[in-house]
Amino acid sequence: MGEKILFIMHLPPPVHGAAMMGQYIHDSRLINESFDCLYINPSASNNISEVGKLNMRKFFFFFKLQYKIIKALIQYKPDLCYYTPTSDGTGIYRDMLTIGLFRLFHKKFILHFHNKGVSEYSQRPYTHWIYRRNFKKAKVILLAKELQKDVKQFVSSDSIFFLPNGIPTTINEAEYHKVLLQRNQTKRKVRFLFLSNMLTEKGIWVLLKACQLLKEGKREFECHYVGNTGDVSPAYFRKSVETLGLQNQVFVHGPKYGKDKKIYFTQSDVFVFPTYYHGETFGLVLLEAMEYGLPCISTFEGGIPSVVEDAKTGFLVPQRDANVLSDKMAYFIEHPEMRSVMGDNGRKRFLSCFTIDKFEQHLRDILDSCVNKTMQ
Repeated sequence: MGEKILFIMHLPPPVHGAAMMGQYIHDSRLINESFDCLYINPSASNNISEVGKLNMRKFFFFFKLQYKIIKALIQYKPDLCYYTPTSDGTGIYRDMLTIGLFRLFHKKFILHFHNKGVSEYSQRPYTHWIYRRNFKKAKVILLAKELQKDVKQFVSSDSIFFLPNGIPTTINEAEYHKVLLQRNQTKRKVRFLFLSNMLTEKGIWVLLKACQLLKEGKREFECHYVGNTGDVSPAYFRKSVETLGLQNQVFVHGPKYGKDKKIYFTQSDVFVFPTYYHGETFGLVLLEAMEYGLPCISTFEGGIPSVVEDAKTGFLVPQRDANVLSDKMAYFIEHPEMRSVMGDNGRKRFLSCFTIDKFEQHLRDILDSCVNKTMQ
């Protein structure tokens, strides 16, 4: 085996981008064959609604976690510690203690950020000092170059690596062409798909307003919401759909996984993700949509401009702007040929930049670079 790496990273549940990437790393044959790996899951939340909220169970879990980390540092003796910290909120205090353990045991460490908010939260009392402490001598992985501005006051550019997320391929070329053939031959209303946790900041109400505008404009369409409960339950959202008289246009399905989720990608025409989520950095679900040849409508948030190429693989719209969003949705209703062109561009971009193989290879190179350099 190679050098020892202690991975402290989130794993499902709950299901979110950072946890899914943690699972991919945990299951990666390349990473596990390249290094001697030990994994610790620091997540104390069982569902997405618990993330960021404090309770007594989490309080006791924290001390149990610190014990596990100390034990690993003493017995396992890692050459490098890989850690996925939070960017803002009370979690930065937990991070300070965990990173403090790395320093206490004189361990190299690298911080992989799947969220953002450092620049804003550092304006609060005492937090600037904590960030300076957490980032001192740290190597940092960011998902996109747009996110460098969030940490630039604490981390020099030569200590930053850029590593876009990647996902496993789930549809081969033959299957993909069958999906395209079915889309082109089936005469039906244009189907828009939203797939994420049902969070207000993911843009669920903005999209609903855009659907209302499309209906008022007498557009023929369907919009399907797929996702787990966030700060809005699917049942409550359905009632809102009925109140607006959109029950023949908007459909709410709850969470779908595996083959069930695949059906929604294959049977949709356009993916819509109007997020303004404060911690949004990448939009992993956009990669899933691109793999299935869906043009994407999203926002100028986090690193999303590094994923969706505006006017080439879809459109980027201003946040919380239902009018512009409805205009872009109407464009795809009126221009079926551009759905095909932009969707195909998106799939090519996915295969070129965002597969799990490319992610694993890049991550291995980053970890190898860090573990074989003398700690500053």
